[in-house]
Amino acid sequence: MKISKLAGMISLITLGIAASSQAADNRYVVQVDNQHKGIVKALAVKSGATIELDGDGFFAASFNAQDLAQVKGLLNNPHVKLVEEDQRRTLQSLYQDDAGDPMLSQLTPYAIYQSQADQVDFVPGAGIKVCVIDSGLDRSNPDFNWGAITGDNDSGTGDWDVNGGPHGTHVAGTIGAADNGIGVVGMAPGVDMHIIKVFTASGWAYSSDLAHATDLCSQAGANIISMSLGGGGASSIESNAFEAFTQAGGLVVAAAGNDGNNARSYPAAYPAVMMVGANDADNNIASFSQFPSCSSGRGKHATQDEMTCVEVTAGGVQTLSTYPAEMATIAAMSADDVFFEASAMENIGSASGSTYFMGTAETLDTRAQGSVCVIDRGNISFHDKVANCEASGGIGAIIVNNVDGMLYGTLGDANSTQIPAVGAALSDRTALISATQASVSIASGDYGYMSGTSMATPAVSGVAALVWSNFPECTGSEIRQALKATAEDQGIPGHDEYFGYGIVKAKAAYDYLQSSGCNGQGGTPGTFSLNAEYEYARGKHRVNLTTVAASSPKVDIYRNEQLIATVAANTLYTDSFGRKATGNFNYKACEENTQICTETQSVNF
Repeated sequence: MKISKLAGMISLITLGIAASSQAADNRYVVQVDNQHKGIVKALAVKSGATIELDGDGFFAASFNAQDLAQVKGLLNNPHVKLVEEDQRRTLQSLYQDDAGDPMLSQLTPYAIYQSQADQVDFVPGAGIKVCVIDSGLDRSNPDFNWGAITGDNDSGTGDWDVNGGPHGTHVAGTIGAADNGIGVVGMAPGVDMHIIKVFTASGWAYSSDLAHATDLCSQAGANIISMSLGGGGASSIESNAFEAFTQAGGLVVAAAGNDGNNARSYPAAYPAVMMVGANDADNNIASFSQFPSCSSGRGKHATQDEMTCVEVTAGGVQTLSTYPAEMATIAAMSADDVFFEASAMENIGSASGSTYFMGTAETLDTRAQGSVCVIDRGNISFHDKVANCEASGGIGAIIVNNVDGMLYGTLGDANSTQIPAVGAALSDRTALISATQASVSIASGDYGYMSGTSMATPAVSGVAALVWSNFPECTGSEIRQALKATAEDQGIPGHDEYFGYGIVKAKAAYDYLQSSGCNGQGGTPGTFSLNAEYEYARGKHRVNLTTVAASSPKVDIYRNEQLIATVAANTLYTDSFGRKATGNFNYKACEENTQICTETQSVNF
């Protein structure tokens, strides 16, 4: 997809005014009767054209440096019915990263726009803190509000601010990279964070590590736990830790998994944890995003619980974020002074020069001497293509995909080449081949791309922190409900197992809470109220009760006018019943030992 900087855009507009009849790629469509097409094609070739496509009743041809009027003059033949520009068509992403170099200026990743995080202001000092359980946050990256970040060291994994691989730093950047004019910006810029390092570069941790980490998050005063991790098999100790954190008013968010199947991954599949899937910049579900069923058991014992499957999704395909210093590679590519998206393949460096189209580059070609090779994908390995370009005297290589989308690849472990090589999208092929000059570069940097539900999870955690900072009187369960209630429906209409309720939308959630209150029932924020949500899970009827804006530290919970519990205010309390229970239940909450009570909420099952 073409991405023009402002200067490039101005030059293109100027060109359009000065030479409006010049086809973008010197390519024109000629309509002609099939019985006379051969004659006209021969005339076109004789006039210096290259036939690009032979269709039914027409053909497309490129005429070097000829405008529309000149081509019509060259093809002045009674059998020609029409000559017109062959208009370029490109794939259109609904959302895009800002163009530019994050080492020089601040870029906004596409998921910020997609999730409406750019439409809501983060409120510092609102008491929101995100606890990131991952591989540490490397202090070498300057794109953080380091004065608001703490962490816990561990004898097994080392210092929290020294990376155990780039994953944790990338995740943290999506949540809270600072709005400081460089690098990237996070969903909740500069939010307080607490870092628990449970992974090293080997990538292993255990359920007991997560249970202990949850306790450390609580001790640090975190409201949100974000976990871009998972594995098979449930653990009671782990599940209980997350349930306790949620009951205390927090929100736990975790990744659905990257195997592209319907397997459950834990901790995401616990009811106390919000499971997050991944979508791309075009609102499509990511091919790798897991989609476990919301159903458990069989026959009459089957149960449905939407808190054990994907609840929402966010951008998680080719996500730009922070890396430990110099650990990322990022590519840049331009052709005739127009910037195009590119992916880094191998070999740090830069090259600028004339372009030479090498086809699939299966043999040496000395005409590539001193040029940037433009190469089609196919037939031989990426490495051998680049090696043939380099051996022919080429100074850089652009390999163009042969299917829709960007080409992502490497030159293999046995890479013997030295020239910078980048991948390009099929939609940009014509423009790259037609260009006379090109520049490519691959540089080490502090910012780069990753894909996975691991990237979507911090996006949701960051959106939650962003919205919650505007409504600190709400509980984590209420923020969770607001994100689901306002998600943009995608896929099958209504709730489905791929998108859950849809793609998170920060502004929509903000408006929902502004108009409907924390409990979503029309109250205004700041009004003492009770939210009652019914669910049936694991053979039990459960009524989840959450108070909002109580002025006392504790509240009394009443069922049918009978006191059933006294709990901390503004936290979740669950009233559970056996599977055979039935009836109508009226709930209210009162500030402890007073008659200051909420309105009654009724639940039937």
